[in-house]
Amino acid sequence: MANKPQHLLDGYKVLDFTHFVAGPTTTRLMAGMGAEIIKVELAPHGDRSREFDYVRDHRSAFFIQQNRGKKSLCVDLRQREGIDLIKQLVPKVDVVVENFAPGVIGEMGLGYEVLKAINSKIIMCSISALGQT
Repeated sequence: MANKPQHLLDGYKVLDFTHFVAGPTTTRLMAGMGAEIIKVELAPHGDRSREFDYVRDHRSAFFIQQNRGKKSLCVDLRQREGIDLIKQLVPKVDVVVENFAPGVIGEMGLGYEVLKAINSKIIMCSISALGQT
């Protein structure tokens, strides 16, 4: 008998460019449903919610709660090498989730058309708590 997935999103890989609430909540829920989440934090500081109150071992309770079950890497997306590193990950993932201001991911050189040219099956989810305009 073939192995059946234990969770709905088992086997899916997600590249997570989210921060604060709406995006990290989405990818946390996806992790809870079995997806492998690779959180991309922006160098040099990483996710700013790491600095929120209730810090223990240099981590905030909010950051831990929003990012549990995720892998994480810190990348300088202002540098060509950082963009190239992300482009090397794109063929290995199924979904990209971002919650930058409208147009920012495209300005970085990582918009949907660029990612789709690298991985034709990629799904991109853009989240904004305040809309896309």
